[in-house]
Amino acid sequence: MSNLIYSQLSIARNGFINEINDVDEGKLDKQPEGFNNTIHWHIGHVLTTAEQFLFGYPENTEHLPERYKDLFGYGTTPANWPDDVPSTYELVEQLNSQLKRIKQIPPEKFNNKLPEAVLGAQTYGELAALTAFHDGNHSGRVNAMKKVLNN
Repeated sequence: MSNLIYSQLSIARNGFINEINDVDEGKLDKQPEGFNNTIHWHIGHVLTTAEQFLFGYPENTEHLPERYKDLFGYGTTPANWPDDVPSTYELVEQLNSQLKRIKQIPPEKFNNKLPEAVLGAQTYGELAALTAFHDGNHSGRVNAMKKVLNN
């Protein structure tokens, strides 16, 4: 089971990274009409959400700055960003580093029950599957944004 989880997470994360790799740098911070955020925001949001789901961010991990929750957390927007936002390059490096850490999660942890359900997930493995789904969901959003930005 754990190999399937690692595989799903890798496929989803690599798909997301491939989706953002071919975006023209000048378009990363443009918010197309009809969208709530920018591609830059989606990159940070995917990173921050996975860290929250899988590593207990911000309380139980030191891998991301705590201020990321105010930049990329659910309900945030680049319209409220300060001047010192991490670059997309830095965020992609952190996405890659995070995937390496995900692959180091002990397989037996995926069987652990969560203290309380998170978006329907009852076990850590289900939460990992939700993380893969979340990466894929945002890949689709970025793909749609690219189409609008490229017209």
